[in-house]
This record gives sequence, C-alpha cells and structure tokens, in this order.
Amino acid sequence: MKTSEELKNTVKEKYSEIALQSKEDNAASCCGVGSDCGVDYTIFSEDYSKLKGYSEDADLSLGCGIPTEFAQIKEGDTVLDLGSGAGNDCFVSRELTGEKGKVIGLDFTETMITKARENADKLGFNNVEFRQGDIEDMPIGGNSIDAIVSNCVLNLVPNKEKAFSETMRVLKAGGHFSMSDVVLKGELPAGLKNDAEMYAGCVSGAIQYDDYMNIIINTGFEAVSVQKEKPVVLPDSILKNYLSDEEIQSYKDGEFGIFSITVFGRKPNDCAPGSGCC
Repeated sequence: MKTSEELKNTVKEKYSEIALQSKEDNAASCCGVGSDCGVDYTIFSEDYSKLKGYSEDADLSLGCGIPTEFAQIKEGDTVLDLGSGAGNDCFVSRELTGEKGKVIGLDFTETMITKARENADKLGFNNVEFRQGDIEDMPIGGNSIDAIVSNCVLNLVPNKEKAFSETMRVLKAGGHFSMSDVVLKGELPAGLKNDAEMYAGCVSGAIQYDDYMNIIINTGFEAVSVQKEKPVVLPDSILKNYLSDEEIQSYKDGEFGIFSITVFGRKPNDCAPGSGCC
C-alpha cells in the first residue's frame, strides 16, 4: 500500500500529464492517461456544455458530477473549488456569483494551475484566482468562504478527515459545500476494485459510502444529504474477469459497486472561532 506522500506524488504526476492533453484524449483514455480502453465516459462524466459560464478550454472531462447545480451559489458569494483543474467549475461558479462575487480555485498540480490561469486570462475574468495548495492544508483564511464545490477530487485525497476538517475551517458560519465524489458500496473483489479505481480517478482512494458520509457527519456538518447518486457502470469486458453472471447482474442493479454521489453539508450557524466546532 502506498504512503500518503506516495499517493500525492502519483496524483501530481498523472494530473500534470492530463493537464497537457485535450478533452478528447482524456475522455477516450483509461483514467485520463494512456491508450483508448473502450469505456463510454458519458456514464461517468457529465455534460457541462449547456451551462452558462462553460468554457470548452477548461473542460478536461474528468468530473463525476456537476456540483455547481446543487451548490446554491448566490450573487456576491465567495466560492472555493477544491481540485479546480483547468478551471471548469470555477468559471461556471463565476457565472452564478457574478462580478460582485469571487471564485478561488485550489489545485495540487502546478501544471493545472498554469492552465487554469491561462484560461481565466482568455476570458478576461478578474474575480477568479487560482492557488496551488494541498486540500489537507488549504492556503485559505478561516471563516472566509460562502460555498465550496469539488468534482471527483476528495477520493484522491489520502486523509479525508483532514480535508473535511479544513473544509469546515475555511467556511463561514452557515456556509456550505456540494461535492461530487466517488464511493464504494459493498466489498468488491480485489482485482475488480483495482480496475474500478482506475476507471474512477486512476488512483486508489475511493472508500465505502457509509464511511464517507460518517466522516462528514463526525466533522460537525449539519443538514448532510446526498443530492444526486448514480452508479459508475464498468463494461462487461471488465466485470466478467471477476464476477459471475449473477454477480454482474447484482452489480448492475446497484446492490454493490462503485457510485458517483453529490453530497451537501452546512457549517453550523453558531460555529464561530472559539466555539469548539471549527
């Protein structure tokens, strides 16, 4: 098993490669880097193209949801995107928060930050900024963010408890998040789990659904709910290597498997500095 630092280095290496590829290359390749593996990525990613604020140059086809749909972003809000990539969710968020608001994109990979800044310059946005940093130790002031979005990123973070603790810290009292992410339900055969993780973000890190939700609840967020859920359907050519026909049907029926979920949580209104919950 890789250490936390080894996982982070793997993420940085792979996503540096991905940043230099086109959306088409990413959508047609296994976990963003490599040759065509015949996966219909429309099952996994979502179509942003009809959303206001969408920028094709910023869409690397790497997400597993559209968290901005559910994030209740209001005009004038300060929004933080965790794992902002080339800026796709930031630019959609900027359309919602308007010129009076502010959007901050945080990403671990220097190449992604460079690409996102180039895209922001092309669009002429002066209220969207990108910072390089670790989600487990965010370079963001406490109690400063109205809404947080994230798209298929927390599964890549080794210490999810620390990531959600940091999420709590940077949100204003009453602030909230909507995060799309990848989780597992039930125990998958080891080989299938490894392949599933490849298709769902390249790097091992997806955890059990209940464990994921409990981390959020135990961090102290309230009104925690799943806003959207859908199964990530792996092709039969992968499933048949590990499962019987009956098990394949159970997998397709959602009895166990890998899922994309969009989760909401709110920081309590009375969660102020010194209150003990931040």
